[in-house]
Amino acid sequence: MKHLKSLLLATTLFVATSFTAQAQTKVAHINTQELVEAMPEMQSAKSELEKLAKTYETDIQAMATELQNKIKQYDGESSTKTDEENGKRLQEVQGMEQSIRQYQTQAQQDLQKKEFDLLKPITEKAKNAILKVGKAKGFDYVLDASQGQGVIFAGGTDLLVDVKTELGF
Repeated sequence: MKHLKSLLLATTLFVATSFTAQAQTKVAHINTQELVEAMPEMQSAKSELEKLAKTYETDIQAMATELQNKIKQYDGESSTKTDEENGKRLQEVQGMEQSIRQYQTQAQQDLQKKEFDLLKPITEKAKNAILKVGKAKGFDYVLDASQGQGVIFAGGTDLLVDVKTELGF
């Protein structure tokens, strides 16, 4: 009977200790979207992307203007040309339209690739800083508090200021 009481007491202490250990799990949060937006590298990346987008937009506008001029010219001359010549001109205009669409598609793909290439090192740098600060402060988990990431309440420790300090801004 005495062994049963000792065993029961030991089990109770073990369970209580387990719950206490679990209750001491340290969790922090950070808005990674806000962090990345605040990083100086992000401003230069945005500037580079805007410059590239402007270049593509200018090229597409020039192509569209050339197409419109060609259409006006061909419309004005269509009554003086044969059906065969007008058919060739129509094919030429359709080919130009298709070229513009292909260029737009390629430009969009290039922009997406460039955005990925520019953002990857920035997000990696942010992630590494978050890991470093989280470990240094003894957190078991760091949750992303960016909108749409699943954190409903972020009342714990916010690492944003510490990570910005780690990154030097």
